[in-house]
Amino acid sequence: MKSGYPALIPMVGAPFIPLTFLARLPLAMLTIGSMTLITASTGSYALGGLAAAMVGLGSAVGGPSLGYLADRLGQRPVLITAAILHTMLLIALSIFGNSGPDLSVGVLIGLCLAAGATGPQVGPMSRVRWIAISRQQKQKPKTLSAALSLESMLDELGFVFGPVAVGLLASLLAPVLPLYIAAILTIILVPLFAMHPTGNAVKPSAVTHQNSKVKITRGQIGAIAALVLSMIALGTVFGSTAAGTLAFAGAQGDSNQGGLLYGAMGLSSAIAAISVAAWPQGFTQISRWITCGAVLTILSFGMHLADTTGWMLAALFVAGFGVGPVIVTVMTLGGEVAPPQRLSTVMTMLSAGIVVGTAIGNGLAGLLAESMGYLGSFWVATGASAVILLSALLMKVIVARSASLARVR
Repeated sequence: MKSGYPALIPMVGAPFIPLTFLARLPLAMLTIGSMTLITASTGSYALGGLAAAMVGLGSAVGGPSLGYLADRLGQRPVLITAAILHTMLLIALSIFGNSGPDLSVGVLIGLCLAAGATGPQVGPMSRVRWIAISRQQKQKPKTLSAALSLESMLDELGFVFGPVAVGLLASLLAPVLPLYIAAILTIILVPLFAMHPTGNAVKPSAVTHQNSKVKITRGQIGAIAALVLSMIALGTVFGSTAAGTLAFAGAQGDSNQGGLLYGAMGLSSAIAAISVAAWPQGFTQISRWITCGAVLTILSFGMHLADTTGWMLAALFVAGFGVGPVIVTVMTLGGEVAPPQRLSTVMTMLSAGIVVGTAIGNGLAGLLAESMGYLGSFWVATGASAVILLSALLMKVIVARSASLARVR
């Protein structure tokens, strides 16, 4: 069965895909970059972790806020303004964070919160463009599925290569360099993305719906809540697995292998995400979500059983095949249930859910790893995988009971 990939480049032009990938890299570098810099500058893992947590919290609040503004005012002014503010804050954080162990914790918290809150939401806004263009051109469902699969693959690759780039730059050159590079990429690439012609497909609601209120049903609210819950759970899988692999690698005698091991899950997740466009249309979105939630829950037990580096690498790689399709499916359903005037808001809420979940996973798994060893972290991942399955089942019930969601499959 053919996928929708051949139709994508004619829809947006060849430069759009590498542009949208590179423009989202700075955000993928920010959390680990701030943690690396602050830890190296102060010698405190606690302050490094605090910086990363504040970046995540800022992004969780600021992301949906930027999405709401983009829905109201249009993507271009919001993205360009965010790019300028974010660049200035990255430079300030780089200078301040490199000032040594006596830095002010209050200033650090403020800078990290602000940097996270102003991070340009390239990934969610790129998805909104694909959805808008697909609807305007009346493309087949497989084409939109291919576009959202591609977006998920780009996100996964960003989450893999962003931290790797930070690690290489910090260890080979200087810990402050990754944030400076993130600032340069932001001020150049985000405005280019903002001005790309695909942005014309997204009309701000302040222009198109001047005299009408946004109507949202109880069914839509419930469906969006189930989607956000699933993304928080997925982020928790990410955060707890990252913490668990770090603890496992440390138990094996080389904690530096933690990032390499975790990268195996990101690689298979990207492969699985890109395959979704070729799945049969009869395999409905909610059924895919339920199936992948169940598969991920089962496969997560492989991490509990692995006792050597090789087996852990294999367990993480296999488990990743259940991750990518969840992202594609949840983002697709988000586009179906969101009111058209609040599409960017919902997409950024879903992306923020991953950020919040990652922070929860990191924190909870870290605590359990202290008391139970690395298996404690992996129990968090298994529990979060089960929540993904439960949220999918909840979505099925909500859709069945809501007339406003009759077209959602």
